[in-house]
Amino acid sequence: MTRRITVVTAVHTPSARFLPEAYKSLCEQRLPDGWEWQWLIQEDGCGDEVGPYVPDDARVSFRQGRAGGPGVARTIALARAEGSYVKVLDADDQLQPGALGRDLAALEDRPDLGWATSRALDLLPDGSTAHFPGDPEEGPIERGTVLGHWTAHGFRAPVHPATLFVRRELLLALGGWMALPASEDTGLLLALDAVSRGWFSAETGLLYRKWAGQVTGHPAHTDPAEREARMTVVAARARALAELGWRYG
Repeated sequence: MTRRITVVTAVHTPSARFLPEAYKSLCEQRLPDGWEWQWLIQEDGCGDEVGPYVPDDARVSFRQGRAGGPGVARTIALARAEGSYVKVLDADDQLQPGALGRDLAALEDRPDLGWATSRALDLLPDGSTAHFPGDPEEGPIERGTVLGHWTAHGFRAPVHPATLFVRRELLLALGGWMALPASEDTGLLLALDAVSRGWFSAETGLLYRKWAGQVTGHPAHTDPAEREARMTVVAARARALAELGWRYG
């Protein structure tokens, strides 16, 4: 019986032009026999600009909906998820060779782990790459490690949430991505860290594109009042989950 990995991508009009490169990187992934992927592309909004960039592939499902931010788009896409695992792939990013297979192996071999991440490189506008600082060593990430590092290092996580690979049931149990205008992926990562051990692959799994139109480059993203509120609720949720005592694995 074939098993699936569900790849989830939120997209809005400015990032739609990068979808063909994301698709190419997905098609280049190699999975073990008996595994396949499905790609759920969810537009954050409704319009005519994104559709032309969606690949014509039976493995790809494209839907639209009212705008609510990338977290809302990804979460509503879960209604179509058929895979045992969910992999995040932002529209403007690119998987690196072998990334999906390494993520899968990490969790298939270790049923006590709930999620996996990998090394990411920034992809700069000139085509060069830059290292994401603070990577841990390859191996298990104990519960609470991400929150501890994030708190001690100016709200910077030791692993990149854009590389997340997670068991679907655990993702659903935590309610998907946080209902925030930004940092929704960090909020999910810290929630996972509170209830489950994870895994970090030291081999590069993602090129994280830096470009002028990305959401994290918008001035509102660094508004001090909003940022403080986001960080406060992200931390409060993670600590509340840890204190409640529910654990995965």
